[in-house]
Amino acid sequence: MTRRRLWTLIAVCAATFMLLVDITIVQVALPRIQRDLHASLTSLQWVIDAYALALAALILSSGSLADRYGRKRVFMAGIAIFTAGSALCGLARSADFLIAARAIQGIGGAAMFATSLALIGQEFHGAERATAIAAWGSTAGAAVALGPLVGGIVTAALGWQWIFFVNVPLGVVSLAMAQPLLANVSDPAAARLDIGGLLCFSGALFGLVFALQRGNSAGWASAQIIGPLVAAALLLAVFIVIELRQEHAMFDLALFRNRTFCGVSVATFLLGGGMFSMMVFIALCLQNLLGFSPLGGGLRMLPMTSLVFVVPLLVRRFAPAMPQRVILSVGMALVSLGLFLLHDVGAHSSWTVLLPGLVAIGVGIGLANPAVAATGLGVVAPSRAGMASGISNTFRIAGLATGVAAVGAIFKERIASSLAASVPHSSAHLADVVASSGLHRLGGGPHVVAAARVAFASGFDTIALVGAVATLIGAIAALLLVRARDFARAPSGAAGGGGTREAVLAGGESA
Repeated sequence: MTRRRLWTLIAVCAATFMLLVDITIVQVALPRIQRDLHASLTSLQWVIDAYALALAALILSSGSLADRYGRKRVFMAGIAIFTAGSALCGLARSADFLIAARAIQGIGGAAMFATSLALIGQEFHGAERATAIAAWGSTAGAAVALGPLVGGIVTAALGWQWIFFVNVPLGVVSLAMAQPLLANVSDPAAARLDIGGLLCFSGALFGLVFALQRGNSAGWASAQIIGPLVAAALLLAVFIVIELRQEHAMFDLALFRNRTFCGVSVATFLLGGGMFSMMVFIALCLQNLLGFSPLGGGLRMLPMTSLVFVVPLLVRRFAPAMPQRVILSVGMALVSLGLFLLHDVGAHSSWTVLLPGLVAIGVGIGLANPAVAATGLGVVAPSRAGMASGISNTFRIAGLATGVAAVGAIFKERIASSLAASVPHSSAHLADVVASSGLHRLGGGPHVVAAARVAFASGFDTIALVGAVATLIGAIAALLLVRARDFARAPSGAAGGGGTREAVLAGGESA
């Protein structure tokens, strides 16, 4: 590997680490953000969802822009936007400002995410390309594993603002390295940007998440909720019509004629909605119910996040010999089991009650993540792997955004119901305070604090069970729908796992 290619890889991996770590690093800081900005639970959900919605809505469009105008240009624009958004996040003095800045981060993150593998694909070939992709994958795993710990350390030592400010020097360094190193490769035959599809898909996602987050406070039968839900359904229908009529669709619906692609898409969405959304509430539980600091909470999430990184390395040698549907189903089932084991938190539990569930979840995600990529890319021809990869990432992040909204609504409703039964004349405001704030800050005497602890634990137990059911459905979908005969044949003639590397490489070149 030449020196130029090495520094190219470092620049791409640094940018990838920066955008992915911001998904998990923020979760540990949410309780501190809530206290400093006096944010409601809905606002905390939007801190996560503003970023996730922008990512989900723009990944495919960013890939189209990269093909048309050049991957280097889109990648560098993404770094610049993400870095500016990070600086604005750190400067936020209100929840609304922070949410808007997180959306800006998401816009930049989508451009970086859509082009990172493509840049590796254009710069590296043969064995070097496989090594570079492995390094990129390890960087992504490390970002997930280290996010809660880094978030805890930075929040405890410097304040939550610095989990965003730290991105600024990283972004500047990445830009400085990328400018002289990367070549701006484009596709002269690339299709025009699908503006109609982008607007309809983004609007549908926003309407759904908005309705889920405001349903409890506005009333599920109110016009404020029914209107956005109807609008979301109509926009989704229009989006489908637009994509079906496109010669070069942004979101190729023809891929869903493949039963295996449908199965892995369902599993991916439910993994995002049932599990990754729960990480927000695990962080709230560790700090707001069990009383740990941001660093203490981050450390206690390590049994889960470290396994997400370690397990794929341990099973890499054996995975190709096993059917992908088995690996994916077992991984999803272990996640479901882990969430079910979390369904035992009491008002005065020790954090060790969470430990068996966190370990099972970590192993399950470690198995499921590579299987999702291998299956989603392995069932399409190499020429369509970029589209398949983009759709897979869109399903995962859309699941996260939807899950945070839906799980948060159930969490808050369960807390409100518990408080209504134990605290006479309790208000919706009290339920929101219990859901989002540290319980030791509550007024009203020991009886109210005790009732709040019980309500919080009850809400957490309920959403853990909901997540367990969702991921179990994903495991069943993978087991029933994923079939070995649906896998595309690689040039070597190997099916399934054997075709994965070629598909990944093709996906990197066209993403």
